[in-house]
Amino acid sequence: MKTDIRTRNNVRVLGRADGPVLLFAHGFGCDQGMWSRVLPRFTDEYKVVLFDHVGAGGSDLDAYTPAKYATLDGYVADVLELCDGLDLQDVTFIGHSVSAMMAIAAGAAAPERFARLILVAPSASYMDYPEDGYEGGFSRADLDELLESLDTNYLVWAANMAPAIMGVPDDPALGEELQGSFCRVNPTIARQFARVAFLTDVRSLLPQVAVPALIMQASADLLAPEHVGRYLQEHIPQSTLVPMKATGHLPHVSAPGETADLILAYLQHSE
Repeated sequence: MKTDIRTRNNVRVLGRADGPVLLFAHGFGCDQGMWSRVLPRFTDEYKVVLFDHVGAGGSDLDAYTPAKYATLDGYVADVLELCDGLDLQDVTFIGHSVSAMMAIAAGAAAPERFARLILVAPSASYMDYPEDGYEGGFSRADLDELLESLDTNYLVWAANMAPAIMGVPDDPALGEELQGSFCRVNPTIARQFARVAFLTDVRSLLPQVAVPALIMQASADLLAPEHVGRYLQEHIPQSTLVPMKATGHLPHVSAPGETADLILAYLQHSE
């Protein structure tokens, strides 16, 4: 039976039907709703495609299988199927956090499908690889402790981690919003997706990205420190690194105006 991609991934298409395509992909513990603050800046001129990763938001939970989604590859396959099924051409893939990793993988695998990548708060690997001189920000022991905490009591983990990940202590409501998003995800699926997010390493794919890429680097980002952004810029051939005034790991939530301004400036410069 043919997969109904629109239902599987809760696809929504907004904006100008004949406009350039922007494909927005959310990060761990979130869904497409996290882009809501920036969308009004794009829908007049662009065809905006939103979706939920399987296991998140309004996706078809029956489509979730632990085997397929044990690695980043299952999610990347969904993205490429979505682009093919909706016949999306010259796509600008805007990926946040782990979806930036998916954008890198998709851009390396199918450059003919994408016009450019926009990587919001990205990392090539959250884990350190001392033998390679790479600092992702977390040792393997750090990540093991984080994942064990998540496994032990996911709701407590969400309550403790959401404000730190949001990174905007002056606006605690934003941390609470992220906590609520975390808590809407099935804990079993969240645990597996967390392993995908935190243990994936796409460093080897960076030189293979054959389309232009914008790297949007927020400050005081717990999960993607500034040197990680520089590493990406040094290893993705046609990349531009833009430091942001925004703090934390979700600038599209905490600083939607700055986020939209930077994306639009890059689009207008590169079109």
